[in-house]
Amino acid sequence: MSVENEHTDPTDPAWSALKHFGSEVQIERERLGMSRPELAKEANCGPSLVAKIETGSRVPQLEFAQACDCAFPDSNGRFARLWPLAIRYAYPPWFRPYVELEQKARVVRMFNPMSLSGLVQTREYAEAVLRAGRPTNLENLVMARLERQRILTREEDPARLWLVINEAALRNPVGDAALMRAQLTHLLDLAEAPQHRVQILPKNKVNNLVVSPFGLLSFAEGADVVHVDGFPRGYVLAEPHDVSEAQDAYALLVATAAPPDETAELIKSIVKDCYS
Repeated sequence: MSVENEHTDPTDPAWSALKHFGSEVQIERERLGMSRPELAKEANCGPSLVAKIETGSRVPQLEFAQACDCAFPDSNGRFARLWPLAIRYAYPPWFRPYVELEQKARVVRMFNPMSLSGLVQTREYAEAVLRAGRPTNLENLVMARLERQRILTREEDPARLWLVINEAALRNPVGDAALMRAQLTHLLDLAEAPQHRVQILPKNKVNNLVVSPFGLLSFAEGADVVHVDGFPRGYVLAEPHDVSEAQDAYALLVATAAPPDETAELIKSIVKDCYS
């Protein structure tokens, strides 16, 4: 046990950003004489969720933080400012540096051989994938994964997404047919959005080049970085040689995949074949 963790008190609000956020909500709510059901009504959620957020056991959505700023007249936007810190600590420590870079990216390019990227997963698909690992904090993991998707819809300079996916990833069932239909419909919507690109590597084109999921992040300023997914954890690469190799590999995957204008028909065909 490390020295800095030896005397840690898990009930101390300073122990984690989530507990600090929740403690501040509780202090402000009680200062105003507001009950949990009353705050829940303002935040359009249940009282039990308010209780879990206040104890630091549930990750708050941005909308909850904004609702607190509206409900607490003297907060001056404090909870919306605290929220990025709270959500940051919902991710595993090794993944936080990547998430911080992803939030700044202008273009996100990803290759996924056997499953869909977290940036395009529906809630139900994410729950099914994450549940397989039997985590004790499933809801927090799902919430954190879905929050990453805000980079695609933010009002100021939303990120552009370019996906290359093995056809096997779309034919690999996660959950039941209804879940997969909803997931592929969501992917189809992204594929047809003008700012994004989705390409599929057909099953008759064997991909021997890359077997691990990886991605490239591009920024308004500065060099690209690479993220390689793996077990038990992924890692970020920024060395020019590594980035150059990843760029070349991605370019070959793009050239091998079916063109973007064929993606919609391919997805519809897979839904008909596998999930109708």
